[in-house]
Amino acid sequence: MITSRKSRHKRIRAKVKGTEKRPRLCVFRSNQHIFAQLIDDVSNKVLAQASDLELKKELNNIEKAEKVGEMIAKVAEENKISEIVFDRAGYKYHGRVKALAESIRKKGLKF
Repeated sequence: MITSRKSRHKRIRAKVKGTEKRPRLCVFRSNQHIFAQLIDDVSNKVLAQASDLELKKELNNIEKAEKVGEMIAKVAEENKISEIVFDRAGYKYHGRVKALAESIRKKGLKF
């Protein structure tokens, strides 16, 4: 049985591809954590990753997502990446996914 998120994810992945100069920012969200990866689909490599596993437990989920966005933007800046393709993996652009994307935009990465 395919859930609606999985079918949305399939539709998005058919259109979104990342390159070395413009990698794909893939987001995974579980009930407790959020993960982000910069992926080069041409060479099948993960260029950078960040998650909220390293953060303090006292933060709420939205604050954790914002911090993860700042961390991935910092790593992207160190690797001289200024543009990305956003892959929300079928999640609605709402809540933690939106907070992560907005914090990345604040740090200067272009979608």
